[in-house]
Amino acid sequence: MRAVSINSDTLEAKEIDIHLQANTVYTFFNSILIDELATINDHVIYTDAEALSKDKKAYFIGEQLIVGDALIIGRDSFEEVEATIPLKDLESLVKYELSDFYVDVLKLLSATDVNLYRAFEVDAEGQKLQLNTEWVLYTFNLADDKTKSYFIAELQKSIDAKDDAMEFMKRMASLAIRSGAAA
Repeated sequence: MRAVSINSDTLEAKEIDIHLQANTVYTFFNSILIDELATINDHVIYTDAEALSKDKKAYFIGEQLIVGDALIIGRDSFEEVEATIPLKDLESLVKYELSDFYVDVLKLLSATDVNLYRAFEVDAEGQKLQLNTEWVLYTFNLADDKTKSYFIAELQKSIDAKDDAMEFMKRMASLAIRSGAAA
């Protein structure tokens, strides 16, 4: 079956042929903790959920932050099928350069057990929103330099105090929503 892999060390995307079985994705990453992202139409992006703590390189596919290697397989409803995205089209979506904010924050988060994509709930004027750490980083990356510096300094304090990184992200998500960033 045609799939596409992105190697975060070599920053190379290539077509691969895989035989999809129950453990194929876990074997590909040599990990039992896998994240599944539906960023590309009719495809699923698999990543190693431990890549951040392994200090793997990060990059974007479109606006989706990816850390570590990626395995891209086609998806038809709930069934995995051959990847149909042309390699050239995928390569045009991949951006390997990160802002200093992302680099600094991901370095700090690598010392935690935070998962970028695990949803958490935030209250916004009585409405419950499902957000995740990736959304928080994306939102604060759009902020001015003073706000970015504040975020990084507070994250460092939180990590130094051995606070739960997910709780920090919830607080920052609430702050972003209250400041109107989510509007």
